[in-house]
Amino acid sequence: MTLLLKGARLVDPAAGIDGRRDLRIDDGRVTAIGADLPAGGAAVADLRGLVVTPGLIDIHVHLREPGKEDAEDIESGTRAAAAGGFTAVACMANTDPVNDTLSVTELIRRRAAALGAARVYPIGAVSVGLRGERLTEFGDLHRGGAVAVSDDGLPVRNAQLMRRALEYAGLFDFPVIQHAEDLDLSGDGVMHEGYYSTLLGLPGIPAASEQTVVARDLDLAALTRGRYHVAHLSSAGTLELVRRAKDRGIAVSAEVTPHHLLLTDAAVRSYDPNTKMRPPLRGAADVAALAAGVADGSLDCIASDHAPHRIEDKRCEYDRAAFGIVGLETAVALMLDRMVAPGHIRLARLVELMSLAPARLLKLEGGTLQPGSPADLTVLDLELRRPVDPNRFYSKAKNTPFGGWELQGWPVLTMMAGRVTHRDHERLPFWPESSPAP
Repeated sequence: MTLLLKGARLVDPAAGIDGRRDLRIDDGRVTAIGADLPAGGAAVADLRGLVVTPGLIDIHVHLREPGKEDAEDIESGTRAAAAGGFTAVACMANTDPVNDTLSVTELIRRRAAALGAARVYPIGAVSVGLRGERLTEFGDLHRGGAVAVSDDGLPVRNAQLMRRALEYAGLFDFPVIQHAEDLDLSGDGVMHEGYYSTLLGLPGIPAASEQTVVARDLDLAALTRGRYHVAHLSSAGTLELVRRAKDRGIAVSAEVTPHHLLLTDAAVRSYDPNTKMRPPLRGAADVAALAAGVADGSLDCIASDHAPHRIEDKRCEYDRAAFGIVGLETAVALMLDRMVAPGHIRLARLVELMSLAPARLLKLEGGTLQPGSPADLTVLDLELRRPVDPNRFYSKAKNTPFGGWELQGWPVLTMMAGRVTHRDHERLPFWPESSPAP
């Protein structure tokens, strides 16, 4: 199959490109980029007025399969990913059974190959059963296709276990991803500890719960020279620890979520369980610090932490509701509307945060559209304005605090290896017949 994308603005930070280019795809790979490329027998898609970027990658999602398919499964989760502009996702290990063995890793990959609308990269568990007692066989997980290890959903509490994990992971050159939380400090907290937790009478989770774990782990990363990644970083104090560690040459990276960039703990005043997540929404000073960290390069990636739940697990009293929200279908639009459009960051920086940096962090093929690379790409309409409508989600779950938000800038086409995995039929009603349609 040969396809020529004409007239779009191509944004590829890896190649230093931000301007109008044509792009040619042959047999699932990019074969040429240039101005006014000849059709040469290719099917032609007119993308004038749109933006083409390397396929976006979400390095932190929960697909729930195996074991919790009533909340999400690989098919529905990757369809949500494609609708949100993602060509690849990395899925966490807290499934049932836990992804702590070669067999579970291979099951996820087989299911994704058969049903997935996006590439799926499993993240294996650090400890057997997520119990924090004994390391999994990283070699087996790596051989099965795992790209990192994490007990996300729970922290690695034992310092000696974390040290051994960083050392062991170094043999395979993949990162240890930490859900940084001191569970003793968090206690029975359900929101950020501060003014609003006092006002609302809800037990709080202090920022120190995150910061103390990261401080310890950074010392261990320095000791072992292992690759350490902070998942869903939420506080200004943690960000400062990461900055200082980078200055010291420690191999640390960190991600931030759209909800921690855009919402504060004041949102909990509604008692909407969709404002309940872990780590919790922090204070205004933390949100401002995280936005600055995205802009100045201190934070490496933006990830959704897509955490789907059944309706009954969210539609209940706040203190009984499950932690987490869905994010695959809103992350890109939120960042375009609230970070790029106001000028807080440039579009090229967003592509770096959501494509190039994730690809480099997990050593994935992708993150660029240079000739020879896979034709994984995302097409954006920066002018398209529409509300967030959870009823239109491809995800089985609808637990989002952003329902009804009017956003400008949406993904309208996603392609994986030259194959259309999602197309906005309202914005792109016509597509070349010789190109595979969704």
